Amino acid sequence: MQKQLVECVPNFSEGKDMDIIKQITNEIESVDGAKLLDVDPGAATNRTVVTIVGEPEPVLEAAFRAVKKAKELIDMSKHSGEHPRFGATDVCPLVPVSNITMEETVKLAHKLAKRIGEELEYPVYCYEFAASNEKRRNLANVRSGEYEGLKDKLAKPEWKPDFGPAKFVEQTGATAVSARNFLVAYNFNLNTTSTRRANAIAFDVREAGRFKREGNPATGKFVLDENGNKIRIPGTLKKAKAIGWYIEEYGIAQISMNLTDISVTSVHKAWDAVVDSATKRGIRVTGSELVGLIPLQAMLDAGKHFLRKQNRSLGVDDTELIKIAVKSLGLDDLKPFNPKEKIIEYILEDESTKPLINMTLSGFTNETASESPAPGGGSISAYMGAMGVALGTMVANLSSHKAGWDERWEEFSDWAVKGQYYKDALVNMVDEDTNAFNKIMDAFGLPKGSDEEKASRTQAIQDATKYATEVPFKVMQLCYNSMEVIKAMAEIGNPNSVTDAGVGALAARSGVMGAFLNVKINASGLKDRAFADKILKDGEELQEKTIALEKEILNIVNGKI
Repeated sequence: MQKQLVECVPNFSEGKDMDIIKQITNEIESVDGAKLLDVDPGAATNRTVVTIVGEPEPVLEAAFRAVKKAKELIDMSKHSGEHPRFGATDVCPLVPVSNITMEETVKLAHKLAKRIGEELEYPVYCYEFAASNEKRRNLANVRSGEYEGLKDKLAKPEWKPDFGPAKFVEQTGATAVSARNFLVAYNFNLNTTSTRRANAIAFDVREAGRFKREGNPATGKFVLDENGNKIRIPGTLKKAKAIGWYIEEYGIAQISMNLTDISVTSVHKAWDAVVDSATKRGIRVTGSELVGLIPLQAMLDAGKHFLRKQNRSLGVDDTELIKIAVKSLGLDDLKPFNPKEKIIEYILEDESTKPLINMTLSGFTNETASESPAPGGGSISAYMGAMGVALGTMVANLSSHKAGWDERWEEFSDWAVKGQYYKDALVNMVDEDTNAFNKIMDAFGLPKGSDEEKASRTQAIQDATKYATEVPFKVMQLCYNSMEVIKAMAEIGNPNSVTDAGVGALAARSGVMGAFLNVKINASGLKDRAFADKILKDGEELQEKTIALEKEILNIVNGKI
């Protein structure tokens, strides 16, 4: 399974004393599985913004330890700074990054807020998606009155904290915990030096838009409503804040934009809107710049967006999608764009967990041929399946790009996207099968001196063996399901590549049969016979269906040769 990743961005009310900041970040770095990505202190604001990323539980633990340390070290009664604040840890938002929903992130936010309130005994408010009512959704409402007004605020029943006591802790103040969407800081490079023209484009696209004027939109009087308030003309992009400025370093004007919810306005949607507005004003967008980090999915979505505009197949691997996104958005306009340094998942990627699929083809073959017991038949079965569906995906992509078949590009693109899914899943199973084997070896290596140790060791062996049975069965399912792509390409794909579909069917069939051998040998060592008997029965049926489907595909292929 793919890991769930969350980001936590606590803001601490200390931006000058680097020793205090370091003690707080040391607490974060003491938690395995939580990665400290960024520490951004500001002297004028007297505030430090920290970015933590990882799987949910380590991130929650790291955040709690940091909040606890901030309570010990920061004295809010002596704090001053330009930024609004009401606590030592002023805000602590959680952000879903990948493979986790906002609903799940809200539950994590409540869990963290509850622990802070109960164990550290000071007030905690929840805002944005974690808010208990609409009034508390907006952070400005929650933090209104700031630290100086907190004592009176806590005395009001309507401002009872969501967690923790409704008491004023002079040194600590209060904390606001939230679940919010990922914010992307994104700048657009213009072929002009005019800040005024950059601002005009920014006002065209940002959600707040511009104030309405009478007559000349630049110099006319503001139009007021019946209450005497200025009327706004909204911009084209929701959840987008933008302003124009001049960058001395690059000698160009830029539009600086914050995308506060990329599920509403993506980077590619923002790009198209800015390009459209700039073009109408006689200005060209020469490229763009990501400030900070971006989730992988945002880059993949951008790559697919631009391929779709070209009527090109979307069923290409992630590397190609990112390349298309970088070139289309001009992310390398001012300086090289390195995905390994800008995409969150790549920064966190542990290459050591995928030693096989990161090998060269010859290295993988040589390792298989060595005296090492892994990779073995299970990993090879997964790889055969991956290569089989890769051939089917190739036929889909060739068909999508075939001259004279332009009106069918999307049909073949959809098949290629399916093929990429099965290919990636099976490639991941190459290492997972070896990991499953290693779990069995680790279990056999456990101590067995006492009766308790023997019982624990026996259970560990059984658990590992069960997992080692489930992994190749999953390979069987993936290989069989991938044959839908292969069959479709044999039937409707580019006829010049029909034999490639045939070879794909042979490889997928072999992947199923090879994986089933591993299912059978591992199931034989299970004490849970009900589980073993069922998975063997299901495996037998799956193998029979695979052989029948392979025959069907080969008949189609041979009929076209």
